[in-house]
Amino acid sequence: MEKENKSRMYSGVKTWNPFKGCKFDCIYCKPSFQQQSKRIGEKCPLCYNYDPHEHQDRLKRSMPSAKIIFVCGNGDISFAKPEFVRQIIEHIKGHLKRCPYKQFYFQSKNPACFEQYLADFPKDNTILLATLETNRDEGYDQISKALVPSQRYHDFKALNWHRKVLTIEPIMKFDHDIFLKWILELQPKYVWLGYNSRTKQVQLPEPDLTEVDKLIEALKKENIEVKIKHMIWKNDY
Repeated sequence: MEKENKSRMYSGVKTWNPFKGCKFDCIYCKPSFQQQSKRIGEKCPLCYNYDPHEHQDRLKRSMPSAKIIFVCGNGDISFAKPEFVRQIIEHIKGHLKRCPYKQFYFQSKNPACFEQYLADFPKDNTILLATLETNRDEGYDQISKALVPSQRYHDFKALNWHRKVLTIEPIMKFDHDIFLKWILELQPKYVWLGYNSRTKQVQLPEPDLTEVDKLIEALKKENIEVKIKHMIWKNDY
């Protein structure tokens, strides 16, 4: 039986991985998610290589015990076949009959992929997440093969869903007024925000602490909760 995994991204959350892998090849994922897959993926070469693939057997296993479950957190679900994603959603619906209080994170760097599942998701138990490390498109192709930030912002905004959460991690240099406007327009229930946690392995164009502090204060003034991750200064948030 697969061991329950605490999410490396979110405190108090556990991952459930019937689908694993990603092709966005983000440079900051290589020493974290991809390296983790190499350590634990000896029995599955697709896990080892972080290639997108299904694990049908995990649909039949016990769901993690946490209140919040990160679905396919060790990969990007946009690479999964739609028919398999719907199998995952149906399994979740069955589980909710026993545990109606549980919440499920679905996250992608291609948030437009969620449009086809909006009618399928359990409305009161699904939280959609997207990652925006910055508002700047220029040079982003050196960081990731994912859609540029502006496209992700537009696609996430276009989703008619009542519960959205934004991940700003690892945060990179941004333009305060533009980035703040984007976040407010997305109307997230809360924001996860943090610096690069693998500074020895990956160097990113990071903003000054004062700039991040200013952004957090601006979000707080708009009554948006900011959940801090991998911060090295103030502890009063």
